Amino acid sequence: MRYLILYLFFAWQIALASDTLHLSISASPSRINPLLATDSASSEVAKWVFDGLVKFDTNGEIVPDLAKSFHFKDDTTLIFELKQGVKWHDGKPFGADDVVFTFELINSPKLISPYKDDFQLVASVVAINEHTIEIKYKQPYFKALSIWMIGILPKHLWEHEDDPMTSPLNKMAIGTGPYMMTKPFEPNERIALVANSDYLPHKPHLQRILLHSISDEMTQFITLKAGKLDIGGLNALQVSRQIDDSFKEQYQLIEQPSNSYTYLGFNLENPKFANPLIREAISLAIDKQALIDLLFFGHAQICHGPFMPQTHAYPENITQDLYNPQKAREILSDLGYTKESPFVFELTTNTGNDTRTYAAQIIQHQLAQVGIEMKIRTMEWQAFLNTVVLPRRFEAVLLGWNLSLIPDAKSIWHSSSIKEGGFNLVSYANPTVDRLIDEAQGMVSQEDFGRHYQEIFHLITQDRPYIFLYIPNSITAVKREIQGVEPSIIGIMHNQINWRKEEITP
Repeated sequence: MRYLILYLFFAWQIALASDTLHLSISASPSRINPLLATDSASSEVAKWVFDGLVKFDTNGEIVPDLAKSFHFKDDTTLIFELKQGVKWHDGKPFGADDVVFTFELINSPKLISPYKDDFQLVASVVAINEHTIEIKYKQPYFKALSIWMIGILPKHLWEHEDDPMTSPLNKMAIGTGPYMMTKPFEPNERIALVANSDYLPHKPHLQRILLHSISDEMTQFITLKAGKLDIGGLNALQVSRQIDDSFKEQYQLIEQPSNSYTYLGFNLENPKFANPLIREAISLAIDKQALIDLLFFGHAQICHGPFMPQTHAYPENITQDLYNPQKAREILSDLGYTKESPFVFELTTNTGNDTRTYAAQIIQHQLAQVGIEMKIRTMEWQAFLNTVVLPRRFEAVLLGWNLSLIPDAKSIWHSSSIKEGGFNLVSYANPTVDRLIDEAQGMVSQEDFGRHYQEIFHLITQDRPYIFLYIPNSITAVKREIQGVEPSIIGIMHNQINWRKEEITP
């Protein structure tokens, strides 16, 4: 009883502390292990606890993290010089053996991890000395650097674990990151992290992070409005209709393009869409800005292609289809479509996503204005995925993809991915795009990689296998008492160790 009272007392003190950052996660984590974290909650916690050898800086460039420096000895040999003085959360020193061990564990048959594929081209990882790693690749590899953003595990603890999938270390994680756990997490309980006093370059100014498990979006919004979270996401409707001036006095709103886009995709194996002029007519008939205004109250931007803006893969000069219903009517007329005999197709999308459903209805109305009859079919997500999308039993789909700072076009745009389980859902095939993707796979220069991907971007948008629709904005509310927040292409958390809380006086 005495220990319970002490625990509750300290928990209460943590909750009241002015140097505590209150955040929410969407669910309880499954495993706080960077090699196994696939759900968002596990990844969210793991990023505070673990570091990789490299990371993205504020401009989206790869820079050292646990590494002090890196260089390519040749196209297939990467050298890492590690920082000295880094400690694990239990006080033991970090070194080259930990990196070697982490690589070996990733490739162990005992570990079932989706991240194994990223390391298939790694031939060997060798510790040259305590602070130097040499990595040999089987061939030049465009992800040679970025795969080492994965969190490194402590050899001295994990080497004694027989089953990494069920190890207690997945619940009581020990890393080198800016914050550390004080006890194993329990399902549906908040997770308390404390600042790592040995963290380099310095200990975080905010001493604690409390992660509250809030699965329901509306509950998260209510908790945020009550001032019980320091940071929270908002959707366009909430920003435009459901917050008032008192909320804006308490929180600053940071708005940036999200890392995702929505598209209308054509089944290119269907004869209806074989003629590229039909795809062009549909594209010209869709008013993307109207979609943004109606769905997001302006809190989104038009998507122009498959790769993330402000990255090496995004071209400076973009050829785009402007809204032109008159030209769409002319194309349809030239192809022989009339009011009595219109072009007809079916668009399938999933239920449970109101924005996507409303988007389909708006597009249906816009296409009707040029004489195209689009029928809408909605299905529950798993049924949609398993019976329509993956077996490609559709005419057109309304779906979305996440965007990455370093895109991998092969899984979506290469003709080899037109197969069962592949993500080239629309059966897009362009030999030039295939060649450029294959060439880029073997490039270690980000500049060369970027030039290839910009050409891929242009070819895909010219072929119109998708109509790229919109990129919603990510809107984050941050308590005004938190100082030092610097938005960037990678979000706002990149410099969190420099944040401070300062009381705001009226």
